[in-house]
Amino acid sequence: MKNKLGNILFIVLALLTIVVWLVFPPINDGREDFARTYAGEVLGSLLIVLMSFALFLSTRPRWAEPYFGGMDKMYAAHRNVATSAFLLMFVHLLVVPITTINLRLGNYLAIISFLGIVVIVLPTLAPRIPFLSKLTNASYEGWKKLHKLIGIFFIAGYIHALTIDALSAFIAINWVQLFFILGTVSYIYTEFLGKWVGKYLPYTVTEVNRPNVSTTEIVMKAKGKSIQHAHAGQFLFVRFPGDKVLNEAHPFTISSAPQADELRVTVKAAGDFTRHLFQHLQPGMDAVVEGAYGLFNYKTGAEKQIWVAGGIGITPFLSFLRDLKTELAHDVHFYYTVRHPEEAVFKDEIEAIIKQHPKLKAHIRFSSQHGSLSVDEIAKNAGGNLSAHHVYMCGPFPMVQAFEKKFIETGVPSGNIHFEEFNFR
Repeated sequence: MKNKLGNILFIVLALLTIVVWLVFPPINDGREDFARTYAGEVLGSLLIVLMSFALFLSTRPRWAEPYFGGMDKMYAAHRNVATSAFLLMFVHLLVVPITTINLRLGNYLAIISFLGIVVIVLPTLAPRIPFLSKLTNASYEGWKKLHKLIGIFFIAGYIHALTIDALSAFIAINWVQLFFILGTVSYIYTEFLGKWVGKYLPYTVTEVNRPNVSTTEIVMKAKGKSIQHAHAGQFLFVRFPGDKVLNEAHPFTISSAPQADELRVTVKAAGDFTRHLFQHLQPGMDAVVEGAYGLFNYKTGAEKQIWVAGGIGITPFLSFLRDLKTELAHDVHFYYTVRHPEEAVFKDEIEAIIKQHPKLKAHIRFSSQHGSLSVDEIAKNAGGNLSAHHVYMCGPFPMVQAFEKKFIETGVPSGNIHFEEFNFR
C-alpha cells in the first residue's frame, strides 16, 4: 500500500481541485457564456495542478521513491500526469469561450503556452513521426534540451489565467496558486538550483575498462562528498562535462558494492550516447553524478529467490555479488544469460564469488549454444513450485515483460516480481 500513496495523493488533490471550485463557485456576473467559462476555468485549474505534479516529479526526490515504488515508477507517474495534462489542454481549449474581440495579454499568452507545450510533448508521444523527430534530431539528448523549456510555458499558461477576463473565484484561484508555486519552484530547482544544493556531485574518471568489444566499465572516485549509495542494486545519473556529446545525464546501474571506495558502472554500447562513450571516454575526465536511486534490493525479499540477468542486465547483480562479505542469507537460483560466451562480462569474477556461497546456485548460459532460458526450466531447477519465491530481473525490457507474464502464469504472485524499467523519456 505504501508504494501507491504517491499516486493516490495526486488523484485526491486533483479531485479536491474540482471540489473546491464546486463548493466555492465564482460569482455569476451575468455573462451569456458563464457556464462554459466556469467549466473552462475548472479544467484550466486542473491542468495547472497536473502539470505541477509532473514538474515536481522531474526533480527526482529520493525521499518520495518508497511512496511510488521506485524511481522508475515515479517516472511512469510523471508520464501519466503529463499525458493527462496534455490531453486535458485540448478539452480546455474546446470548452472555454474563445473571442477575437478586445484581446488581452492573457489571450496571446494562451496561444504561446499551447503551441509551446504541443511542440515539446508531441515528440515524446510520437517520436517516429518525421517532422516531429526533426525537432529533437531523433535523439534522447535533443529531446532533453527541448523538454527543459516546459516550465516556461507552464508559467506562461498560469499568467494567461490571471490576465484574461476571468470569473471572480478568490478561494479556488488561491488554491490553484499553491500548485503553481509548487510547479515553478520544482522547475527552477531542476534547471538552475540543483547543482548548488548537493544534488550533483563531482567525480573523476579513474579507469576506463573495455571487457569486450561493446562494453565499457567506468570507475569513478569522488572529488569530495560521495553520493548516498544505500544498498546494492541502485542506479545513478552521470554526465561527463568534458565532452559535448557526453554532457547529458543518463541513468546507469551501479555495479560496485555500496561500501566500495569508488563507483563502478558497466555500460553496453547500444545507442549514440553509449557508443560515443565506448569510443571517447578516457581516464582523468570529470564526471557529475546524481543519486543513488532505486528500490531493487534483494535483501527485502523472501528466503527463496530467483535472479535473472539478461546481457548487460548483470549490473545490479554484480553489485549484489560484490556486496557479499558474509554468508548469503537467502537461497538463490541465479541465471545469467547471454547470446555468446564473449558477452558474459566479469564471468570469472562471478564464478569466484559463487564458489564462496553454497546457497547461491548459478546458471551461466549462452543461448547460441544452450538455447533460450525458459521459466519452465527455472521452475524445474527450483523444485517445481515458485509461489513462495521472490523474483529479481534485469535485462532487455521485452525479455523482462515476457518472463514476468510467464512467472505469474506459473504461480508467482505479481507482488513477488521485482524489476526496474529504465525508460525515463
